[in-house]
Amino acid sequence: MNKKIKAFFNFITYDIWRVSEAEVTHTKFSLYNIVKTIILAVRRFTTDRLTDKASALTYSTLLSIVPLLAILFAIARGFGFDNMMEEQIRSSLSSQETATGTILGFVDSYLKQTKSGIFVGVGLVLLLWTVVNLTANIELTFNNIWQVKKQRTLYRKITDYFSMFLLLPILIVVSGGLSIFTSTMLKSMESFVMLAPILKFLVRTIPFALTWLMFTALFIFIPNTKVKFKHALFSGIIAGTAYQAFQFLYISGQISVTKYNAIYGSFAAIPLFILWLQISWTIILFGAELTYAGQNIKNFNFEKDTKNISRRYRDFISILIMSLICKRFEKGEKPYSAEEISLEYKIPIKLTHQILSLLQEINLIHEVAEDTKSENILFQPSIDINKINIELLLNRIDTNGSEDFKIDKDHEFENHWQTLIETRNFAKMQNCAILLKDL
Repeated sequence: MNKKIKAFFNFITYDIWRVSEAEVTHTKFSLYNIVKTIILAVRRFTTDRLTDKASALTYSTLLSIVPLLAILFAIARGFGFDNMMEEQIRSSLSSQETATGTILGFVDSYLKQTKSGIFVGVGLVLLLWTVVNLTANIELTFNNIWQVKKQRTLYRKITDYFSMFLLLPILIVVSGGLSIFTSTMLKSMESFVMLAPILKFLVRTIPFALTWLMFTALFIFIPNTKVKFKHALFSGIIAGTAYQAFQFLYISGQISVTKYNAIYGSFAAIPLFILWLQISWTIILFGAELTYAGQNIKNFNFEKDTKNISRRYRDFISILIMSLICKRFEKGEKPYSAEEISLEYKIPIKLTHQILSLLQEINLIHEVAEDTKSENILFQPSIDINKINIELLLNRIDTNGSEDFKIDKDHEFENHWQTLIETRNFAKMQNCAILLKDL
C-alpha cells in the first residue's frame, strides 16, 4: 500500500508533468490537464498567499462599500429603478439581512447630501477616489496572479471602471426582472404536466447561471491581459458553484449562532459580515488562480527539470534555438514563435521562453509582430547571421550580467581567473567558428 501511495504521489508531482499529447490518447491527456490545473491552482494559491490578499481586499471593501453602492444607486435613481435595485440587492444578500439594512441606510444618508442627484465638492472627489482605489486594488491582485506587471493606464482605469459602474445597476435589475419573469411563466405553465418540472429546474438554476456569468466576466475583464473565455467559464462555474454552496451553508449556519447574537446583539452582524466578505474574496481569488492555471498549464510542463537544468544542457538549447532562428531567416521564411519552437522540437514552453529572453538580453534576437492585428510574437536575428557563430553566442552568454565585484581577480586570484578563461577558450577551439545557420 505504501508503494502504491508513493507511486501515486510521484506521478502527480512529477511524472504527469512530463506526459506529452503524443504519448497518450486525447481523452486521457485532457483528464491529465484537468488534474494538473487543479494541482497548480492549489499550489499557487498557497505560495501566492492569497488568503492574506483576500483579507486586504476585505478591508478595502469595507471602506468602499458605501461609496460604491452610493454611485450605483445614484445611477439607478437617474434611470428610475433604484427601488428595484434595492430589492435585488436585499435578495442577493439575504444571508446578511442586518448588515445589508445598515449599509443601505448609510447609502441613503449619503445620497441625501446631494443636490439634484449630483455629488458636490470634496465629497465627490473622496467618493470617486475610494471607489477607484478599490477597483485598482482588485486589478492589482488579479494582475499579480496573472504575473502581469503593467497595469491599466489612468485613462483606461477611468473609462473601464466607470463603464462597469454604469452597466452594473442595469444588469442587477435585468437579472432580477429575469427571475420574476421566469417565476411568472412557471405559474402559467403549471397546467402542463410535462413542462412544469423542466421549468422548475430552470428557475432553480437561474441564480447559479447568473453567478457563473458574473464570475466569468470578473475573471475575463479584471486582469490587464487577454483571458480566454473557455478557461474563465470553467473557473466561473467552479467558483460560482462554491459561492452558492457557501451562501447555503452560511444561511443554514445562522441558526447555530443564535447564542452568539444573544450575547453581542446587533453588533454580531459586523464580524459575521467580515467573515462572509473574507470567504467570498477567497473563493473569487481561487477562481482567478484556477483560470490562470488552466490557460497556462503548458508553461509548467517539465517544471522541476527546467528549474534544475544543467549549464551544459541550457547552452545546448541556446545553440539549438539560435540555429533554428538563423536558418529560418536565411531561407526567407516566416520567423518562429515560441509556441512553434516548443511544439515542433519538443522543448518545454517555459524553457523556450527563458532561452528566448536570454537571447534578447544578449542582443542576438528581437521580437517582431506577425501583423498589425495579431498579438502573436515572432523572433528573428538582430545582427548579420554570417557573424553569429558558436563562439559569439557562448561568449555573450558567459559575459552576460555583472562582473563588477571586489574580489581580487587581478592579483590574489589571478590564477583562478586565467584558468577559467583558458578553459573556456579550449572548449571553443575546435568548432568555435561554425556559423549557427550551418549547423
